[in-house]
Amino acid sequence: MLQGEYKHSLDAKSRLVAPSKVREELGNKFYITKGFDQCLYIFPEESWIKFVQKINGLPGSQEKVRRVQRRFIGSSQECEPDKQGRFLIPANLKEYAQITKEVVLVGLYDKMEVWSQEKWNEYCEEDESIDDVAGDLVF
Repeated sequence: MLQGEYKHSLDAKSRLVAPSKVREELGNKFYITKGFDQCLYIFPEESWIKFVQKINGLPGSQEKVRRVQRRFIGSSQECEPDKQGRFLIPANLKEYAQITKEVVLVGLYDKMEVWSQEKWNEYCEEDESIDDVAGDLVF
């Protein structure tokens, strides 16, 4: 299970080293793609397959389904970390998420989110209403 919040920096080649616990959960092959709220999603292979099957099970004749397919599947990249656990964040995904150097990884059970530090800080400042939302949905 992917959980927790981790702060890291990209190296000079735009590679990220995930924490060892996260690397164990992600495995030797995983997928990175555009997410919501200008963050990126990283899925372990098994979770990615389920996610893609769910999207591809929707009626492709609907424009909004095709848009979702293009956003998530079309922008995805298969990743295999090197021996040091580093993996490249592709330039198009870095640009989408406005990632420069500092990133925040956020575990959400079946996937990780990757945020630019700046965007994460903005999101957290705007997130004051979460108590009301959580109260309505969970508690």
